[in-house]
Amino acid sequence: MAETRLLLISGSTREASTNTAALRTAVTLAPTGTVAVLYDGLADLPAFTPDDDDAPPPAVAALRAQLAAADTVLFCTPEYAGALPGSLKNLLGWTVGTCDLYDKPAAWINVAALGRGLGALAELATVLGYVTAEVIEAACVAIPVARDAVAADGTVSDEAVRATLVAALQAITDHLAARDSAPPAATPA
Repeated sequence: MAETRLLLISGSTREASTNTAALRTAVTLAPTGTVAVLYDGLADLPAFTPDDDDAPPPAVAALRAQLAAADTVLFCTPEYAGALPGSLKNLLGWTVGTCDLYDKPAAWINVAALGRGLGALAELATVLGYVTAEVIEAACVAIPVARDAVAADGTVSDEAVRATLVAALQAITDHLAARDSAPPAATPA
C-alpha cells in the first residue's frame, strides 16, 4: 500500500485544548506509511458565505487543498452548548458545495468525560452523512483526556490514551487497506 495522508482536524481554537493535544499525540503515533498532518487554520477561516464558494478566500483555499491531499480525515471536537462549536461547523460549511468530503473516509475521537460530547458527535455524524463522507466506525472512539494528562509539549502522556489512539489509527489504516484491495464495483450493463 502506498503512503497515506491523514488530516487531523480539531474543532477547538483553545490554545490548551485536550482535543488538539490528542491529535498532536496522534501525529507522533501514526503507523508506518502514514503521514499525519494537524490542520492549524481553523481560527483563520472567515465565516462561510455561499457567494464566495467559487472564489474562496486564501484560508479556505488552503483548507480545501489539505482536504484534497488527504486520504482520510480524523476529527476531534469539543461540544459547546450541546452542539458542534461554531468554528468547526463553519469549516464544514466550506466543504459542502465543493464536495471536499464526498466519499472521503473519516472518523472522530471524543476526549470528553464519559457521557459528554455526544451532541457534538451526533451533529458531526449528521454533517458527514450529508456530505456522504465514509465514516470508519471502528476508528470512532471515546478516549477521555484530563487536562492534567497533557504534557508540557502539548501531547498526551497517559499510556491508556496513547494505546487507544494507536488502535484508532490502526483501524483507519486497516480500513484504507481493505478499501484499496477491494475489487472495483461492477458497472450496470
